Amino acid sequence: MTITSLCPIKTLTGLDCPGCGITRMFVALSHGHIYQAFRYNPLVFIELPILIILILLYKFNKKSRKVVNILFVILLVITVVYGILRNIPMFYFLAPTEV
Repeated sequence: MTITSLCPIKTLTGLDCPGCGITRMFVALSHGHIYQAFRYNPLVFIELPILIILILLYKFNKKSRKVVNILFVILLVITVVYGILRNIPMFYFLAPTEV
């Protein structure tokens, strides 16, 4: 069984979901392979630190909750668009790839 077969979206549709490559990304990061981690899932590689900051802002700064909520929605929209684009042949470079 391969890692990709664990993803229900990939198994059912054959398409890469926005999260495909996350496990391989973290394994690559744990070995210090930053560029390879980025190639496995560029969105999560960039979005995760932003998401952590937004969660901390939401938790500890009540004044910024409206702005944080808007930014959460923007991240969600970006994630959905990314999930669609990474399955279009023209955007092949968004699919999980090994270098």
